[in-house]
Amino acid sequence: MAHVDDPVTQKANLDYIKTAMREPLLERANEFALAQRWRQNDDAKALHELVRSYTRLVVSVASRFRNYGLPNGDLIQEGNVGLMQAAARFEPSREVQFSTYATWWIRSAMQDYVLRNWSIVRTGTTAAQKSLFFNLRRLRAKIEDSGEPLTNEGRQWIADQLKVALHDVTEMEIRFAGTDQSLNAPLRDAGEDEWQDFMPDAAPNPEDIVIGMRDAQTRSKWLAEAIGDLSPREQTIIRQRRLGDEAVTLEDLGKELGISKERVRQLEQRAIGKLRVSILRKVENPGDLLLEE
Repeated sequence: MAHVDDPVTQKANLDYIKTAMREPLLERANEFALAQRWRQNDDAKALHELVRSYTRLVVSVASRFRNYGLPNGDLIQEGNVGLMQAAARFEPSREVQFSTYATWWIRSAMQDYVLRNWSIVRTGTTAAQKSLFFNLRRLRAKIEDSGEPLTNEGRQWIADQLKVALHDVTEMEIRFAGTDQSLNAPLRDAGEDEWQDFMPDAAPNPEDIVIGMRDAQTRSKWLAEAIGDLSPREQTIIRQRRLGDEAVTLEDLGKELGISKERVRQLEQRAIGKLRVSILRKVENPGDLLLEE
């Protein structure tokens, strides 16, 4: 749904746009001089004049994003942030026009704003998704204008044009076809049922939780009994190598026990064999209790 500003905001935005469009354009030499003064002398007045002269560029770029349903004033504000970033980073010695350099920063700032606010669902998290988000409508218009879903050939053509995977095109097409909707929205005008009432709950039910807790306690008991049958040194190795948050290395454990790391490895394998034999008497899959390397 497109955002509509209130009359006061609309007037403020219009006044700002008119002011921006009245700012005189800078000659190349003047632009270079202002950039040099800011870059070399931290001349804030020069920076202000440079930025103010290119606010019309921000207004122009903002018009390209008007179809995403976001406030034009917010787009312009984000673009001004990009303009300030461009001015702060601009290096006049590279002999690139400031308008060319600033356009990239302005457009990037607006694109990030659109991606953050177009939907409550995060969009454009990869380069492919970002490219599709801002180009799918344009490329689709070249194929057809009926509003019908794309054909497989059309999707493949777009994927080839943007050098993205076919499934990325399909997913973005689905995203554009739907809109954000509250789970508390009613299913119909008359009635109390909400969308969230019909969402399946994938969480385990109370009975499964209780059974899982009981099984875990049983397995812990079996493992504790099996470890109790090991020698003290074998117990130390198993506890530090297999049951701790972080496994102690063979070398460090060897130093602690006064033996070589190869001997530690041999004792560990022997202890695991003993545990396997003990646990197999009680459980079918000992892998549920021990992680093999």
